Amino acid sequence: MTHPYLAALEGGLIVSCQAYPAEPMRHPETMTQIAEAAVRGGAVGIRAQGIADIRSIHERVALPQIGLWKDGADDVFITPTLEHALAVIAAGAQIVAIDGTRRARPDGLTLAETIARIHEQTSALVMADVGSVADGIAAHEAGADCVGTTLCGYTGERPKSVGPDLEVLRELASTLPIPVIAEGRVHTPAQASACIDAGAFAVVVGTAITHPTTITTWFADAVAR
Repeated sequence: MTHPYLAALEGGLIVSCQAYPAEPMRHPETMTQIAEAAVRGGAVGIRAQGIADIRSIHERVALPQIGLWKDGADDVFITPTLEHALAVIAAGAQIVAIDGTRRARPDGLTLAETIARIHEQTSALVMADVGSVADGIAAHEAGADCVGTTLCGYTGERPKSVGPDLEVLRELASTLPIPVIAEGRVHTPAQASACIDAGAFAVVVGTAITHPTTITTWFADAVAR
């Protein structure tokens, strides 16, 4: 039976409300307002980064929230330790996204140990952000409740595709018994639809909805002569 948090996301759009460091929109109130706007547009869930943002969105948006904490610049930086994960959950995230690759974690725990302790200490679910089919299979074996294709093209294991990595998505969706969520470089409605066709349980879109700097660049480059 699918957990209620995941059931609410099935077949829908999750909007990733994040701003890069030093950007004008890097503020919890701004990210919360974007999340509220996403709800009006039909989002079924929110993905957010940082304790302040997660807490603010949790207080004002009545949708399942996938929370994460980016810390560090290299290798494992998406909710890299158990301590980070527990803080994200305490801030209000019902699902915590963690680095789900087979790389060594900064606190010395294995992925399986991290997931087990999260499940033992909280009622939250774990989304493992992976970069390959092998990562996804290992994350499932480690106890993840769902996996996301978030890191495909960013770990050195696979080339960075122009759009979402449909190959990995398709293989994971046909192999794993847990939900596989498409995330990463989903820039158009057509690409989001293709992810569903490839077997995605749900689709995360961030940049194309919530990052005006990048969106402006797309248009500025298109009209430049």
